[in-house]
Amino acid sequence: MELAISLLIIAVTGLVVYAIIKTNPAKPMPLPERPATPYEPKLPDVAPALHWSDDGRFLVEVVNESRYQATLKALAGDHGDQAAATPYLATLVPDDVNPYESAAVAVFLNGRMTGYLSPKASLTFRALLKHKEIEGQVTSCDAQVRGGGVWQSGHLAYVVVLDIEQLEK
Repeated sequence: MELAISLLIIAVTGLVVYAIIKTNPAKPMPLPERPATPYEPKLPDVAPALHWSDDGRFLVEVVNESRYQATLKALAGDHGDQAAATPYLATLVPDDVNPYESAAVAVFLNGRMTGYLSPKASLTFRALLKHKEIEGQVTSCDAQVRGGGVWQSGHLAYVVVLDIEQLEK
């Protein structure tokens, strides 16, 4: 009887292993096709629920703006060889449908997309929104487009800095 049970267990195990090998669950899934144009969120047509301020310290830098350098250069305006420090009102938009980052926060200046908060800063920022009971809503803060000055015969990149409390410590 014990021999029959042992043989049955071995046979069932063999069939399970065969089924696993035959179906090949480790087979890589095909990647979805890349869209023809890069993803960019839309600026909602709503008034900001809150205006943030950190008394003009501008300690939060927007990231991922390398593809927005032409936009930032246009926003910086004519500043000669000196670095720009052009003021704007920034609109901060929680981007819940971003296919690359689930907690993204998009940053718009003058209605134009200029980048995102870093992933860590986005999480902290969303926690602040929840604490203020305005979760998922559009907010604003003062901002500056900086950079573009001449250094070692070349122009520096442009960055956006925000006047909100420091989100990464």
